[in-house]
Amino acid sequence: MTIEYPDLSGRTAFITGTTRGIGKSIALALAEQGCNVVSTGKTSEEDDYGNDKGLEGSIEETARACEAKGVEAMPIKLDVRKQASVDAAAEAAIDRFGEVEIVINNASAIQLAAVEDLPPKRFDLLTEVNVRGTYLTCRAFLDHLKGVSGDAWILTNAPPVTVGSAPGEAPYAWSKLGMSFLTLSLASELEDHEIGCNAFWPVTAIDTRATRYFGLGTEDDWRTPEIVADTVLEMLRRDPSTYTGNAVYDEELLRSAGVEDFSEYNLTEGDPTPISARMFDPDYERSE
Repeated sequence: MTIEYPDLSGRTAFITGTTRGIGKSIALALAEQGCNVVSTGKTSEEDDYGNDKGLEGSIEETARACEAKGVEAMPIKLDVRKQASVDAAAEAAIDRFGEVEIVINNASAIQLAAVEDLPPKRFDLLTEVNVRGTYLTCRAFLDHLKGVSGDAWILTNAPPVTVGSAPGEAPYAWSKLGMSFLTLSLASELEDHEIGCNAFWPVTAIDTRATRYFGLGTEDDWRTPEIVADTVLEMLRRDPSTYTGNAVYDEELLRSAGVEDFSEYNLTEGDPTPISARMFDPDYERSE
């Protein structure tokens, strides 16, 4: 059984970190359902950022791919660490589309290292991109989201909150859990405005540049980014006035929607190991 996709025709999503990986997959999945997309990130065809690092993809490339699905898309170069950049991007998106009903915090920095091995400047980067970036992006849209005519959402690519983070990952874990805390706090702060605030996180590692760079298991342990995109679509199918304040694993939410066979998401044949979940909850056991 597959999930029932929502009709997002005429709606607009502001998504951070859409140049590649999970962010790009989410952007394309929403566009497929008729949603306009604001594609944001640091890698732009207007400059050489990313080229010297061998990074593929750009905010413009993702925007064009969305437009090819029949929706409107707007690329905006964005540094989520800087308030002026975030506020300007939010204003530009609202000016272009009138209403932005969906805000998705996907942009993240990652560095898997022990406290002793992580330079202070890398700790600052994790904090500034992940925690501060989520805070600034959400804050820039709060007043606007309170007044939109349709369903309003703040969704964040971050894990369920636990205190069982595996050793050697504390700085990264702190920054990702900070994203979750902000989102869950907003669920309470915005309860009277019926804005759905939820976090989502993959059970398994996802096939992304970061997964490959840090060697999180092997390809047999990974799934494609489409499982995360489908998780977001399932959230958007629900009622934000009642479905809010949740931090969920992708597999668990999709199972509740009736999905029983996850093999279509596997990078290779087999049953992937839940590496991502164990990164934050070593006692996590998948439901059957």
